[in-house]
Amino acid sequence: MNKVLVILIFVLIPIAIETSSNSDSNINSGLESKEFTIDLFTTNDTNKDDAIQVSLSYNQDKTDAFTIDLEEYVIGVVAGEMPASFSMEALKAQAVASRTFALYKMNTVKDYVLSTTISDQVYLTMDKMQEKWGNDFEYYYDRVKTAVEETKGEVLTYDGNLASTYYFAISNGYTDDALVVFNEDKDYLVSVDSSWDKNYQSYSSVYTMNKIDFCNKLEISCDNITILDVIRADNNYVRNITINDKTFTGVQVFQKLNLKSTDFDIIVDGNSIKIQTRGFGHGIGMSQYGAQGMALDGNSYKNILFHYYNGTEIVKM
Repeated sequence: MNKVLVILIFVLIPIAIETSSNSDSNINSGLESKEFTIDLFTTNDTNKDDAIQVSLSYNQDKTDAFTIDLEEYVIGVVAGEMPASFSMEALKAQAVASRTFALYKMNTVKDYVLSTTISDQVYLTMDKMQEKWGNDFEYYYDRVKTAVEETKGEVLTYDGNLASTYYFAISNGYTDDALVVFNEDKDYLVSVDSSWDKNYQSYSSVYTMNKIDFCNKLEISCDNITILDVIRADNNYVRNITINDKTFTGVQVFQKLNLKSTDFDIIVDGNSIKIQTRGFGHGIGMSQYGAQGMALDGNSYKNILFHYYNGTEIVKM
């Protein structure tokens, strides 16, 4: 396996609701050409035309790393990360986001090995796809493969650099700011409207947990639970909350209680705690159900990506 420096020349072209646009007419165009480098793997197989390879591992310790063609990898990721029944434009948006995410990691950390789990991106082998789709395997595989092939080599960039294309399942009606959730100050990862999400059943959920478990996870006394000073951002995600005189950020409660979202309400009900959440996931970048809603409204995958990653551009390697 040879490691080479690939020089990319880009021509920059920056778990229903009423559409704003049905075309790409709102996409800004530009004439400037830029170049940047990505340190990637290539294959010795001349029949693959030096296709870009990614390093992949099935284990958390990443001791079993192997290489796989980038586009084959993206097929497995789209199959694992988004319902294959989603609209083709949503699947294409997922393909570009997943491809960019992988290359961003590889370009940011030298010799980075991608995990097949949610710590990076879920990846399904062909066997896992067959197990997941059963008799419908060929139909769904063809849909996913088509979405990947029709966006082959396309990535998102911001100011000439690969974008960090976070994505998640479903929002509370808005995405959130990466600066708040991940402490990453990126102009293209800020809160945007995602009201399409509210039309889906998985938008809101209520579950109950044991009071003792609740207290133990937050490391608070269970004598008398009081919830005060719930501070929310304009997008309704909890920024700070005081429980028993102990102040937490919304992200801390989200992580400690393993909640679905940082938009939550906590209700004390005797020896139980009822928690209602809106959304599912960290809330940063593209909402997958929002992408589906936009696609059903007639938006192209480019419009979807430019909406969730504001100010980015699509370029082809």
